[in-house]
Amino acid sequence: MELIKQLQAFRPFNEQEAKDKEVLLGLLMTQPDIFLRSNQAMHMSASAWVVNPERTKVLMAYHNIYHSWSWLGGHADGQEDLLSVALKEVREESGVSHVRPVTDEIFSVEILTVDGHEKKGEYVSSHLHLNVTYLLEATEEDPLAMKPDENSGVAWFGLEDGVAASDEIWFRERIYRKLNQKLSHYRQ
Repeated sequence: MELIKQLQAFRPFNEQEAKDKEVLLGLLMTQPDIFLRSNQAMHMSASAWVVNPERTKVLMAYHNIYHSWSWLGGHADGQEDLLSVALKEVREESGVSHVRPVTDEIFSVEILTVDGHEKKGEYVSSHLHLNVTYLLEATEEDPLAMKPDENSGVAWFGLEDGVAASDEIWFRERIYRKLNQKLSHYRQ
């Protein structure tokens, strides 16, 4: 499986990524339905840290379930090419059409807790998102559009303003700050 090769080649930035990489590799080798939401305990997801070409802004959406500004992304839903999932989700959730990978390599890995919530009138139990994040670039000239069933706003933020806009403390302090730190290796 290509994702296993990519994860094996991934060089963790910190202890969180090192531990999550190890767990992800183990689960990918033992959980046959890991790419499907039918695995109600855990499933693969893909996220994107979308930056402008100057690497000074990040594109975020106001997520309806979490009531917070957050990165873009979504469920694998059977697709093993998580970069394609991340690109598709960015287009769907933001309206941006001119988006491309800064690199095809994995930018970050995270195992994320998702609290129980209602979606489309049905209760979804608490579970884990086994997440792979990609660094993508988009132009600020593309018009932005909400995806009303998922978000109620889409906007560009300065890098630190994007972190501060999140109301999810763990994401703000452990994920988004880390992504901005890692971004310094991709400055033009």
